[in-house]
Amino acid sequence: MASEPAIPSRPDAGLDAPAAKRDFPAPSTGDKLRRLGWNLVWALVYRLIPTPLFGVRRAILKAFGAKLAPTARPYPGARIWAPWNLRMEDYGCLADGVNCYNVANVTIGAYATVSQGAHLCTPSHDFRRDGFPLTAAEIVIGPRAWVATEAFIGPGVSLGAYAVVGARAVLNRSVPEHCVVAGNPAVITGRSPIAKRFGEA
Repeated sequence: MASEPAIPSRPDAGLDAPAAKRDFPAPSTGDKLRRLGWNLVWALVYRLIPTPLFGVRRAILKAFGAKLAPTARPYPGARIWAPWNLRMEDYGCLADGVNCYNVANVTIGAYATVSQGAHLCTPSHDFRRDGFPLTAAEIVIGPRAWVATEAFIGPGVSLGAYAVVGARAVLNRSVPEHCVVAGNPAVITGRSPIAKRFGEA
């Protein structure tokens, strides 16, 4: 059985570097039209579909290019910037009020939950370079991980299986499996016991 992680001596102790960001070109006319179409569908149809009708929302998202398991659970109030950059595995959940700003890909693993008001933010800008270019990197929420309410997950961050991000945490580094993080900046505060319930600890 793994021991409890030590309280970190510095903010990034025990956390991994995020994935490297890459430059994104200015959107083409086709990209802008696709975004416009999705925004209209989201505002006029998607967000008004009653909560229990996950299948209808899945069908709409898939029509816009999302890769969704048949049991994925996208809630009506989840704001998804680009469905074509979204992957949700079995029973993965995006709750109401989530801001999924997926300029780059976002993956929600099996049974992972992203709670109300959380912000998954794949893009940034490189302020060190002329022109302040747009950059982005993929976010991966691992199986049975939990992002608690109003937490911020930055570009290139991955959460390992069973990882937990506390409410309103600000996370800009990747989290190993089973670790619990909290705070701003987020630091490791403990180890998730939930894997024991599934015989995987």
